[in-house]
Amino acid sequence: MAFRLSNNLVGILNFITFLLSIPILGAGIWLRRHGLTECERFLDTPVIVIGVFLMVVSLAGLIGACCRVTWLLWLYLVVMFLLIVLGIGLTVFAFVVTNKGAGQVLSGKGYKEYRLGDYSNWLQKRVTDEKNWNKIKSCLADSKVCTNFREKYLDDTVTEFYEAHLSSVQSGCCKPSNDCQFTYVGPTNWTKQNGVFTNTDCSLWDNNLDTLCFSCKACKAGFIDNLRSSWKQVAIVNIVFLIFLIVVYSVGCCAFRNNRRDNAYHQGWKP
Repeated sequence: MAFRLSNNLVGILNFITFLLSIPILGAGIWLRRHGLTECERFLDTPVIVIGVFLMVVSLAGLIGACCRVTWLLWLYLVVMFLLIVLGIGLTVFAFVVTNKGAGQVLSGKGYKEYRLGDYSNWLQKRVTDEKNWNKIKSCLADSKVCTNFREKYLDDTVTEFYEAHLSSVQSGCCKPSNDCQFTYVGPTNWTKQNGVFTNTDCSLWDNNLDTLCFSCKACKAGFIDNLRSSWKQVAIVNIVFLIFLIVVYSVGCCAFRNNRRDNAYHQGWKP
């Protein structure tokens, strides 16, 4: 009996997914062997897991649909269903935890400042955990976010600097808080004022490029705000991906039904 359209479509889609899994797996193996920084070493295992998972699932769908292996196609559909449920849960969760928090507008400043308490408790706990934050600081250092920030605004006057539109990480990690009222010398060079500070971040500030405000609450808040924006974008992409998964799952169900009919036909039963 000729292959049904749904079987062919599932086979094509999974063949494409299989081809995509090869460079993903290769990238993970390359990171494990050649990764030099903490960030690169942190990414290798998840990338390898994703690559292997996509490869195995796509092979199951490809063989199940094209070779009429019903039990393998059934297993493929179960995994797809679980992925859809998981995807919906993660999307809802992402919108919930990123719904709270925003930067505070400062009078006469082009940039905003960020307060740790303005964001969801779940994100605060994950980011402020000492082990997690040390990895994040290492990643920020590797990205040279403050070094590039210093070079970009090095020749700015204090007025020009205050009018600059900074990212949340630049505002929180690369300069002292506005509460400190330090005297501007350069983008990462500020003169401390004597006295008692109401904001504990003021005492943590250091002009050393390796220190700056990387241990400040404002830096953690700025990172969370950046993470919050990224998660919202990922959640939107995830919705599109979920629609794709639901379409593939529906086509896969048709292919599974075709397999059962074909098996019944070959056994001498009437469809």
